Amino acid sequence: MERVVGYFEGWAKNRPCEVFWPEQIPIGLYTHINFAFGTINPNTFSIEANDREDTDMYERLMLLKKKDKNLKIYLAIGGWTFNDPGPTAKIFSNLAASPARQKSFFNSVMSFMATHKFDGLDLDWEYPVAEDGSGREIDYKTFPIFMAALKKIMGSGNKGLTITLPASYWYLQYFDIQKLEPTVDFFNIMSYDLHGAWDQNVTWTQPYLNAHTNLTEIDLALDLLWRNNIKPEKVVMGLGFYGRAFTAQSAACRKPGCLFSEPANAGRCSRENGILLNSEIDNEIKNRNLKPELYKEEAVKTVTWGKQWVSFDDEDTLKMKVDRAGERCLGGVMVWAISHDTRDAKYNKALAKVLGRKVTSGSLDDDEKAADFVKKPYEQCRWTNCKEPCPKG
Repeated sequence: MERVVGYFEGWAKNRPCEVFWPEQIPIGLYTHINFAFGTINPNTFSIEANDREDTDMYERLMLLKKKDKNLKIYLAIGGWTFNDPGPTAKIFSNLAASPARQKSFFNSVMSFMATHKFDGLDLDWEYPVAEDGSGREIDYKTFPIFMAALKKIMGSGNKGLTITLPASYWYLQYFDIQKLEPTVDFFNIMSYDLHGAWDQNVTWTQPYLNAHTNLTEIDLALDLLWRNNIKPEKVVMGLGFYGRAFTAQSAACRKPGCLFSEPANAGRCSRENGILLNSEIDNEIKNRNLKPELYKEEAVKTVTWGKQWVSFDDEDTLKMKVDRAGERCLGGVMVWAISHDTRDAKYNKALAKVLGRKVTSGSLDDDEKAADFVKKPYEQCRWTNCKEPCPKG
């Protein structure tokens, strides 16, 4: 697998429990680590860190490169909340439509990359054009033009450039992916969150229990790319280290296709209704003596207790997804998020195993506390159906 991309959340350090630090990342697994997220100043259109503690996380991630010379560290900017109503909601749209604002942005990009030693930039615009993402109709035309200009700037500094793509047609239709393809090194497709609490508000169907990383649906999402002649080697398929969780309407009906009434109770560490980190799911399984159920065709596992229902991936289902990515000749896999793992990096190591990548332990010793580390402030192919090898070239 050519690329293994992982996102590391800047806010993971603020969780009340199951905190995951850069030093816990297994060395040798990832080719790219994207720090999520940087932000853009709505007045100056310059890239900035979200807070001063993030710059400490930059430094700690960069230290991993001393142990893995081939590792690249990117800054991801944007994200779902970046496009929520608020001061940053229309930044991408305004930036893409204005060459003058782009000039300020481009200058800040190269300065920020040099200051913090990032190897590239990942843009996560959720989503152009879409009204619920603060988009405008003109975004469809201006985004590829903006990206072409940004690609030229990044190339002049020998920096990489990627963007995320949604896995649903509803949002993907707003990306001119044929024009975007030559502007990026590769696409990170968010083939998770295929289902969630928002399914309650879909008018043409009912709120069914469905796995958010269902492999059959991921295949349908990839097919949207093939129909637009996107090269498989430029596609990196997303994997989740977390589960989407629901409260079933009835404890007697807790299978996919049964109905849910609301998102599941918030986890003690993730603190968000409807989401459980894999580390939290592990704790529920252990503490409640639960037995996960495997759905082979969908390549997911589920676990239930009371009316609570959650789908997730482990070593077994990660292997199924990685195998499918290989069969489709994809350019790699991507994880959201590295920082959802257990203290001993169980799921990162499971992914390394199914990928056949040799890693050295990045987990902390029991008597070692990452929070005590010294902090340094900054001043500024088409696939084959018979599993034959992918063709060369």
